[in-house]
Amino acid sequence: MQSAAINGMMLHYDVKGGASNPTIVFSNSLGTDFRIWNAVVDLLWDRYRLVLYDKRGHGLSSLPDSSLTMDDHIDDLIGLIEHLDCGQAVLCGLSVGGQIAQGVYGKRPDLVDGLILMDTAHKIGSADMWNDRIAGVRGDGIASISNSILERWFTDDFRANDPNFPLYRAMLERTPVAGYAGTCEALRDSDFTATARSIRVPTLLLVGERDGSTPPNLVRSTADLIEGSRFEIIANAGHLPNIEQPDAVVRHIRSFLKTVENEAP
Repeated sequence: MQSAAINGMMLHYDVKGGASNPTIVFSNSLGTDFRIWNAVVDLLWDRYRLVLYDKRGHGLSSLPDSSLTMDDHIDDLIGLIEHLDCGQAVLCGLSVGGQIAQGVYGKRPDLVDGLILMDTAHKIGSADMWNDRIAGVRGDGIASISNSILERWFTDDFRANDPNFPLYRAMLERTPVAGYAGTCEALRDSDFTATARSIRVPTLLLVGERDGSTPPNLVRSTADLIEGSRFEIIANAGHLPNIEQPDAVVRHIRSFLKTVENEAP
């Protein structure tokens, strides 16, 4: 277990793989911690240095005392990258993690060698949608909406048959309400359209074909904003294809990283 004091928060993180390997930094979705990358990490650690962390208000990282903004999440990741002396890294962000990755590029493109944007978009949801969710979790807790969220996260087959499904429910429902609702506010108030148009590093966008949170057409619309980006759909997966289809996700990541390495000066 490792932690670092970043911007007044204690961020829980882990590093896998050799220090001399190219670095990939993973940023998680709303209501999860970095264990969602376990299957992907198992398939990548041999050739890459992998940095995983829990964003503020999630997992084992600190819970903020006040309101939470997307800039808080972005600045935390910048601080962690600098703390770990990552240099230029490929950022792999899922859902809100993908927006955090876009935001890091917008503020500090010198830290970004490439982007893997999974099940995310330049703009996610409407203000009314987020306000309803915030009111629901603050009034009745995350468990009151977890069924509808899990239906968007995972396919019917996974929810019915995977023995680990109850663990992901527990991960979601045990997320601190303040961290979850605060990140919902951050998503509500964020629009990365201009940032997406400015991206000039190799970028891969992946999405589960049955993603109910950021459907393929939404992710494709973000790919259309990013010059030269690559867009791929992961079959038989919902919002978290890194859990349902890690082999397919890693195949795309390995192919993409060869492109990044070939374009390096």
